[in-house]
Amino acid sequence: VLPDWFEPYLGLEPAASLIRTYAVQFIPDLLQSEEYAKTALWLSHLDDTASQIARRVELRLRRQQILNRPAPPRLWAVIDETALRRPIGSPDTMRAQLTHLIELAARPNITVQLVPFSAGGHPAAGGSISFLRFPEGVLPDVVYREQDVSAVYVEKPADIAHYWSVLNGLGLQAAEPDETVQILHEIRAEISAPEG
Repeated sequence: VLPDWFEPYLGLEPAASLIRTYAVQFIPDLLQSEEYAKTALWLSHLDDTASQIARRVELRLRRQQILNRPAPPRLWAVIDETALRRPIGSPDTMRAQLTHLIELAARPNITVQLVPFSAGGHPAAGGSISFLRFPEGVLPDVVYREQDVSAVYVEKPADIAHYWSVLNGLGLQAAEPDETVQILHEIRAEISAPEG
């Protein structure tokens, strides 16, 4: 069920000591609840069978286990407000996803920041970014940019430095982690509120 261009990333991700990610349309894979992941995967794999989607969900949940190991990587996720406000699945699915995100943000190895609409334009307008840093001497940094039917692995030092700078800029424009958690609570409450 995996495209060839995604397999190298699956080999790199568990070796990373730091994973920085910026997500625009969806909650980052490593922070998705099971039901949210299933719904998101159906959206991007319309021709898959239920069995294929189940295998994709299983893989995504297995990938998340790196966050539970004894020496987990540091995950710093900056999420565009679009990904939090666009309904993926039912209101129950979105509420559960936001609860899951709030719980994960409380872990010492996970930082979650929201880029609010009010921040306006920002340096990552080109789309989602995943930045992998490895323990010293293991591998050089890698930037991964996924597209609909392919991916780009950025490895040139000058380009890597550019993306590091972009992610730093995003972190400065985003709400602080504590403020982000408060906003997540507010968005969840809005979903819970009855209409009318």
